[in-house]
Amino acid sequence: MNRTMIVAGTLLLGAGAVMAQQEIAVQQDNLMRSQAKSLYTVIQKMTKGEIPYNQKAVEEALTNLEADVAKIAKTFEVNPKQDVVDANYGASQKVWQNKADFDSKIPPVQKAIADVKGKVKNLASLKAAYASINDRCKDCHETYRVKLK
Repeated sequence: MNRTMIVAGTLLLGAGAVMAQQEIAVQQDNLMRSQAKSLYTVIQKMTKGEIPYNQKAVEEALTNLEADVAKIAKTFEVNPKQDVVDANYGASQKVWQNKADFDSKIPPVQKAIADVKGKVKNLASLKAAYASINDRCKDCHETYRVKLK
């Protein structure tokens, strides 16, 4: 009876750890998806003419992007050692193998956003802002993001 209780307890602890790891991976994925929504679903689509230019939407996207980028280092402190089920992209294990370099990619993105925030007034300035921010995002994605599907 004691062995059964010990085995059951161990299995529950193991399942809890797996669920906690998946929760961390989901938080990381949600943060990156939120940034993608601001940068690609709003800003990039405007620069391509897929949606009309909207000053309020641009300002909101930049504000959201700024807030989300500030959360990256903290959100990626823990390595969940697994990817989100059915995700298209995930974090490379390189994030935690070289955390200092990963974290060093964040300030340039923050600077790019700060440099354009409040200065985007039309489509031309939005295109320049998008290029600047996206170039800094790519610096990290090329090394620390992996395509899963």
